[in-house]
Formats: sequence, C-alpha cells, structure tokens
Amino acid sequence: MKPGISENVISVVMPCLNEAETLATCIRKARSAIQETGVTGEVIVADNGSTDGSQQIAAREGARVVPTPVRGYGAALMGGIDAASSKYILMADADDSYSFSHLPRFLEALNRGADLVIGNRFKGRIEPDAMPPLHRYLGNPVLTLLGKLFFKAPVGDFHCGIRAFSKTAIQSLQLRTTGMEFASEMIVKASLAGLRIVEVPTNLSPDGRTRRPHLRTWRDGWRHLRFLLLYSPRWLFLYPGTILLVVGCLATIWLLPRERAIGSVHFDVGTLAYALAALLIGFHTCVFAVSAKIFGISERLLPADPKFERWFQYVTLEKGLAFGVLLLLVGFADAIYGLWRWAQSGFGPLTASLSIRLSLPAAAAVMLGVEVILTSFFLSLLGMKRR
Repeated sequence: MKPGISENVISVVMPCLNEAETLATCIRKARSAIQETGVTGEVIVADNGSTDGSQQIAAREGARVVPTPVRGYGAALMGGIDAASSKYILMADADDSYSFSHLPRFLEALNRGADLVIGNRFKGRIEPDAMPPLHRYLGNPVLTLLGKLFFKAPVGDFHCGIRAFSKTAIQSLQLRTTGMEFASEMIVKASLAGLRIVEVPTNLSPDGRTRRPHLRTWRDGWRHLRFLLLYSPRWLFLYPGTILLVVGCLATIWLLPRERAIGSVHFDVGTLAYALAALLIGFHTCVFAVSAKIFGISERLLPADPKFERWFQYVTLEKGLAFGVLLLLVGFADAIYGLWRWAQSGFGPLTASLSIRLSLPAAAAVMLGVEVILTSFFLSLLGMKRR
C-alpha cells in the first residue's frame, strides 16, 4: 500500500451468512488483491446473522465485521456499503467462487470514469460445475435479455456477483430490495439514472462450500423477473394494453356493420363481444401504465421523464372529462338508436345478431366514458404531488 494515504481507496464488501468454510480464504485473497493494486483498502464482512463462527473468523483474518440484522442478500450488502470508508467498493460473494485477483481491472475501469463496473462471466471463464446448466443456458440469459430490452442496460451478465462501483453513485440510487433481486435493482436503477456502466471479464469457479447455496433457482428467479416487470410499466402494462386496445378497436369497427368472413371462416357477434372486451381491457391496462409511471416518479422509484411531463401539458383533467362525456353521449345515442329500431318492430323480438350489435357497442361506450372520467380525476390526483 502507498504510504501517507489515510483515506481508503477501495473497500471489499462480502455478504456473509454461515460461510465459515470459505470466508478466511476469501478475506486473504481480497487483502492480497488490495496490496497488489498499491492502494489503501479494507475488507468488510457484512454478517447477516451467522451461527457458525464466521464473525470470529473474519475478525481473526483482519476484516471489519458489520452486523446486518435485516435478513437477505441485498440487506447485507447495503449494510456493508453504508459502513465502507472508501471512495470505491468491490462486492463479491464469500463462497470462493469469484476471482478477487481481478480487482485491478475493476479499479482501472472506475478510475477511467465508470460509475458501475459489472463482471461478465461469459466473457471470462466459467469452470466446469461452477454454474448449473439451468442458470447458464436459461435463467441468466433470459433475465439478462429482458433487462437489456426493458432498460437498455449495457450488461451481458445481469447476475454476476462481483462488481465494483462508486459509493456515492450507488447510494444516490436509494436501493431498496433486500433479497437476491438486489443485483437486478442496482443495474436497473443505474441505467435509468444514466450512470456510466461498463463490463470487465471475470472468472467463476465452483464454490468451496459443502452446504446448499442460499440461492433458490425458481424463487429467486421469479423475484428477479418480478422486479424487472414492476420497474417497466411500458412492458408490463403499456405495450400489451396498446396492442389489445388497437386490435379490439379495429375488430369492432370491422364487425359492427355485419357478419364477416375470411375464406370459410365466419366472424359474427361472438367475435364482436370478444373484440369489445379486448378494447376495454386494453384501455384499462394503458391506464395502469400511466398510473404506475406517475406513482413511480412521485415516489422517486423511477427517474423523472421530461417527455412524460410534456405529455401532461396537453392531456389535462378538463380534456379527459370532455372526452369521457363525449363517449357517454355516443353510448347514449347508440342506445337511443337501438330503442328506435326496437320501436320500429313494434317492441317485438329482435334477432339475436341485431340485438347484440345494437346493445354491446352502446354499453361499451358508456363504460369507457365512465372510466375515462374517473381515470382523469385519478390521474390528476396522482399528479398533484408531481406538479
């Protein structure tokens, strides 16, 4: 380490829950890597309630033990990050599966201006039996693809457990998740906040534990997927809702005048009913998208969106109410027309096809009108804090 430097440059933070078998080895490797970089640093063991003596092992090896009473991978890491005294932090598991010797390449990327440096095991080396086939060929690639698609994150290994970052940059993200999805939250929020993210190749070895890993494939995979969906109202609500709305609207217009046929396949009022249902569900889903976006921005779960703000300069409560009233009038006019057609027949029985074509669109227009009016008030209420 360089003499005369009192402030640490790098803190290595390891989450720990009963890692007595491998903890000492990891601490020694981390300390050796810090020494080889020629900078000052420390090793922090964020203990999550170990009962196997991990705390004593960490202290004996010269690491600083930070108790984190809230259980979970993310909670342990945030406890260690908050306690770190360095400008930069490298996080890695304490199971001896990651190469602490790669610390210099992470530190070099940070010194070049990166805010977050993610290890990429697929660009490095994955040793035999180091990663289960289900994780390697399905779970990680699929979740990484969704992360890149939803958030344009320049990351090819979303769940690599070794990564380095600027402490102030990561703390500014106000990370909240306490479980394994913390790894996804860090990348997602960093991408949304416009932080500079880079990747470096790294290796993965079989862990040195004899006990079962803390990671649970299906449970934690679902938690990652759930987080990605909840943080992307566009993909969860807006895009599916828009497709349903457009398809339902076009199908309704096509089927409203009469029965249609494509070749030998005939479409009549049954298809019309489903088309109207798709239209209503699509509209409601789009409302959820806008509501989730406003709520996320208001609660600072999502960053401010200037384009979205400008959109609200044109879509006001008054315009929403006017459109809702217009839909109500259309629905009532359609209902009156249906009543007139019924009167023309002497209030006798109408054919099922004609009756449905007269009543369903009227009912759908009235329901849409009421929903637009209520939605306008609701969105205006959500936007009061934002404005």
